[in-house]
Amino acid sequence: MFRTIVGHRRILALLSRAIAQGTLPPALLFAGPAGIGKRRMADAVARTINCLTPLLDVPVPPLFEGDEPLVLARDACGTCAACRRIERGVHPDVIAIEPGDSGSIKIEPIRDVIDRAGYRPFEARRRVVIIDQADAMQPPAQSALLKTLEEPPSASIFMLVTSLPDALLPTVQSRCPRIRFAPLMPQDVAHVLVRDHEYQRDEAAAVAADAEGSIGRALTAQAADLVDAREAAQRLLEQTARIADPVRRLELVKDLVGAKTPALEREKMAVCLRVLSSMLRDVGVLVERGDARVLANPDAQRELEVVARSFDSRRATAAYQAVDEALVALERNVSPKVVADWLALQL
Repeated sequence: MFRTIVGHRRILALLSRAIAQGTLPPALLFAGPAGIGKRRMADAVARTINCLTPLLDVPVPPLFEGDEPLVLARDACGTCAACRRIERGVHPDVIAIEPGDSGSIKIEPIRDVIDRAGYRPFEARRRVVIIDQADAMQPPAQSALLKTLEEPPSASIFMLVTSLPDALLPTVQSRCPRIRFAPLMPQDVAHVLVRDHEYQRDEAAAVAADAEGSIGRALTAQAADLVDAREAAQRLLEQTARIADPVRRLELVKDLVGAKTPALEREKMAVCLRVLSSMLRDVGVLVERGDARVLANPDAQRELEVVARSFDSRRATAAYQAVDEALVALERNVSPKVVADWLALQL
């Protein structure tokens, strides 16, 4: 259902209103980074279109302070026979196409769905075709789909979901209005991890800060490693904020190195630096008195506000750039200890 989707509130309102008014285009391109909820949105569209007992004017309370209130013009009930069958993936009029074992989408399943789209739906209001990872369609498959996109059957809607829209033929792109999805806010990612994947709040916050707005990326991360890295990064930032003595600063970075193998040591430090980068970005926001809703580490806001008292805009920017240079040096196989010592003197 639309109301269970976290983030993307503008898109939720747009699609819900279009379905309620009967103005939803027959072909849509959902484009944006991987793992941020595009496929989930497509599934919600399919359910809302074909729900037997749809809900109207559904208020969706804000999850976080500063979120604008949202009222969905129409949403699926989630409990009727159609909703349950779509959720289980067994509804005859909701068809999902995904890459096969070869990693691509060949022409055969596209031809099959084109043939089926030429007939009236078996039982639904509209047949819905979702092509997930549409960029994986081979060129012949895209060409076969093109005529259907040019003259789509009135009872069908096609949704192409992709994180690489430019991999599609220009002619395919031009026939599908593009809905652009932005990365989620870190607090949105953390909320989903706690709600749907049984994460503890501290684990969720650590993983979300390094996920770049992608739930998919968050789910592949090692929560325990990120929690440790986050604690080390926060400790380093708090201490370097108030300690100027170079010798004492060099002592502070010992936690960043010392893993069992050189590869693990490099990876451990890279994770810590990415977390440190997100915290320094937050410090910059706080120094400039920016909107706290954009913080990547909202649960650490109080601690970062204390750190920000020791920073001005110039220092925050220089420290952020130093971390970025340290990450580049690691990628170029500079010794982690050398990188750590250099960074300790730059923060």
